[in-house]
Amino acid sequence: MTLANDIVVVLSNAPDLLLAKRIAHVLVEEHLAACVNLGAPGLSMYMWEGVLEGAEEIPLTMKTTLARAPALIARLTQLHPYEVPEVLVLPVSGGSKSYLEWVRSASLPE
Repeated sequence: MTLANDIVVVLSNAPDLLLAKRIAHVLVEEHLAACVNLGAPGLSMYMWEGVLEGAEEIPLTMKTTLARAPALIARLTQLHPYEVPEVLVLPVSGGSKSYLEWVRSASLPE
């Protein structure tokens, strides 16, 4: 296992598959994320303005570098329709050397 203190996973959700695909396409095409995985739709339950809400959402899992994360978050926020989209940045402690190197190279700005 190779250490990966410069690699992060960014988590978010999209309200539908079409937007999830658009977000993934833009983030990868702009080299803000090396990869975006779209998960199966799931029900999210949350309080919003004092009311219990529930909505089906598409989970997004994005891999990038710590240096590219702020630009990814800014672009994701531009593309997202929610007033307060979920955006969580999680550190990656390690992984396969070849995959981590690929994430680094695929996330480099052109």
